[in-house]
Amino acid sequence: MVEARGFMAAEQTNRPDLGQVQFLTVAEVAAMMRVSKMTVYRLVHSGELPAARVGRSFRVPREAVQDYLRNAYHDAG
Repeated sequence: MVEARGFMAAEQTNRPDLGQVQFLTVAEVAAMMRVSKMTVYRLVHSGELPAARVGRSFRVPREAVQDYLRNAYHDAG
């Protein structure tokens, strides 16, 4: 999990407290979604899945993955 520091208090910016956000690696997202890492990279680069860049790596908020899957769900029946 990546911890964010140096930001204003969440109450002042109306943003979530980044210290409370759980970030996942691309490999963890791929496993959670049961897709390849390349698919996750494509989603991140297209903007469909928000991510934070940490050095040369990406970290994806767990809630963003859950929102993406919830919105992508289609009733097959």
